[in-house]
Amino acid sequence: MSNAIEKKLVEMNITLPASVMPAANYVPYAITGNLVFISGQLPMKDGAPQDIGKVGREFTVEQAQGTAKLCGVNILSHLKAACGGDLSRVKKCVRLGVFVNSTETFTDQPKVANGVSDMMVAIFGEAGKHSRFAVGVSQLPLGVAVEVDATFEMTSFS
Repeated sequence: MSNAIEKKLVEMNITLPASVMPAANYVPYAITGNLVFISGQLPMKDGAPQDIGKVGREFTVEQAQGTAKLCGVNILSHLKAACGGDLSRVKKCVRLGVFVNSTETFTDQPKVANGVSDMMVAIFGEAGKHSRFAVGVSQLPLGVAVEVDATFEMTSFS
């Protein structure tokens, strides 16, 4: 299955960046039992934050869906590190949490979240279907438009 997942990433033109350690006092992921909790990921590319601003002002829903996908790419980078480089160990994407830096009148946060949700289903198929929340917030770190965290179930770590 790992080959199938890697092939799907290539087909989708997704290159996973190297998993990097955060600059603060936390870890990029935590494992307990067969669950991997991925810390909130920003839309970082080549070490720099992307898409600074608010959805509903600087960014459209469609642009913000792309931002959410970039957060998802960074989630997958840490997920791959958590499972020792073998994404075939993913049994299920359990939950995504999507934070949208949006204007006071913007109410399409779920549509923004569809960007990363659709990506997980495209990559993992049925195992990519997950529970989710999508909320609007007044600000996010570095002023980015979207942040996403995730929980995955893996095969045994023993």
